[in-house]
Amino acid sequence: MIHARGLVQTFHTGRGKQKKEVRAVDGVDLDISEGEVVGFLGPNGAGKTTTLRMLTTLLRPTAGTATVNGYDVVKDAVMVRRSIGYVSQAGGTFSQAQAGDEVVDHGMLYGMSRAQATKRGKELFTQLQLDGLWERMPKNMSGGQKRRLDIVMGLVHDPTLVFLDEPTTGLDPQARANLWEHIRRLRTQQGATVFLTTHYLDEADELSDRIIIIDNGKIVAADTADNLKAQVSGDLVALEVADDAHVSVTARKLESIGTEVDTDGRHVRGRVRRAGREVPGLLRDLDSSGVSLDSIEVIRPTLDDVFLTLTGRSLRDAQDENPADEQNVSEGLPAQGVSQS
Repeated sequence: MIHARGLVQTFHTGRGKQKKEVRAVDGVDLDISEGEVVGFLGPNGAGKTTTLRMLTTLLRPTAGTATVNGYDVVKDAVMVRRSIGYVSQAGGTFSQAQAGDEVVDHGMLYGMSRAQATKRGKELFTQLQLDGLWERMPKNMSGGQKRRLDIVMGLVHDPTLVFLDEPTTGLDPQARANLWEHIRRLRTQQGATVFLTTHYLDEADELSDRIIIIDNGKIVAADTADNLKAQVSGDLVALEVADDAHVSVTARKLESIGTEVDTDGRHVRGRVRRAGREVPGLLRDLDSSGVSLDSIEVIRPTLDDVFLTLTGRSLRDAQDENPADEQNVSEGLPAQGVSQS
């Protein structure tokens, strides 16, 4: 469904002596198969949205090639647009039109009849908890309602390939869970392929068959969530020892099966590969040595641990940084222009 090689996007920022070239995407390769739900993960400014804009023909690549649904994103841009659904991060509804009219007009642009677009749009309104808002203007909707309207517009024509750019931003927990279920149905019931960019680690973990991590414009990892987590140095095993006198022996025994062991008062922690297999033996060993525990906790690695291992920083911390992110960078001039048609 998506095949890209060496995608590059260069922007020019500033003016005069302050002018400089920024490589927002730097040689990205992608292969995404039919029916996959792929989570595209990275911090602000990593290149996520810029990559997505190139794949959806909204931004002409500076270099490299990409095909989407078999169509070249430069040579066959119109066919790419006709074959995909796209929900942008910024949204695309006209604030003073009735929501239902927006949805129907959007469906008709894709060749649907008015009756087909109306029927499908109202089905999606029900599924995404927008009942009663068909005749309301987006300017009179809440932020979460407008976001769900954006999603309806991206799905009304039942595309087989859907690009969702931060789709749950601004949604309350209930609406977010509802959208997750709808994304699952896109794949299971319609066989759709979903390319999802997100800042939410739990969202990527929950929905994605495969996760691609981008940092500084380069792909740094691509695999299933479980395989990526397995690359971390192991599960975190946290022990609380009942007696201060047994802390050192507990630390030595944990170190015999793990790494990165440290102590804090009566708490002993370390990383253990395949902890589910190793911990029972550790507990028997501690018991035979007369060590009593007040508690034990085994914590599997998270996607944030994966990001920390790959880049040396936490993804959550990276989101809180305030660099010239993609939105700001894209206000500069792309090296080869933006397709507006």
